Amino acid sequence: MSRAFTKEDSWEEPIIPPRPPLPDGVPNYVTPRGLALLRDEQVRLEGERTRLETVVDDAARKMRIVLARRLGELAGRIATAEVIDPARQTHDSVRFGARVTLENSKGETRVLQIVGVDESDPDHGLVAFTAPIAKAILGCGVGDTARLKTAAGEEPLTIRAIDYPIPA
Repeated sequence: MSRAFTKEDSWEEPIIPPRPPLPDGVPNYVTPRGLALLRDEQVRLEGERTRLETVVDDAARKMRIVLARRLGELAGRIATAEVIDPARQTHDSVRFGARVTLENSKGETRVLQIVGVDESDPDHGLVAFTAPIAKAILGCGVGDTARLKTAAGEEPLTIRAIDYPIPA
C-alpha cells in the first residue's frame, strides 16, 4: 500500500482559534485594553515562532507556517485598529466601551461591556460592538428600553446603568 494515504502522513492544523470576522466596511474599533491584548498576542506568537526556528522536524515546520499566517492576520488587525478610549466617550448614552447594566422583562439583570471584535468574550460580559445585543442598545440612555430580536421573538431590555470603566 502506498504511504501517501496512511494516517501517519496526515496532518491537522493545530487548534488556534480563528480570528473573529470583522464585517466588510466596519471600522476595527478597539479599546486601549483590546489593542494591548492584540500586541501581547503578537509578541507571544513571535516568541513561539522564534523558538521553533531551531526545530527541524515536520511538525515544527508546519507550525511555523500556521504562526506566520496568524501573525499576518494579527498585523493586519493591529494596523487597522481604531482605538476608542471609553473614558473619552459621552456618558449619557450607550457607546463603544460602555459597561451597561440591563434588565430583562423577568427582572433579571446582566452587565456587559461593548468592546472590539477581538476583545469579545461573552462569557465574561465582553460583547463585540457588532453583536446583535450591542446594536440593540447602542445610543440608548438610562431608563430606555431596547428591543433585542431573538429566535423566540423580541426581548425588551431596559438600560439600568451606564458607565465607562477607566482602563487599568
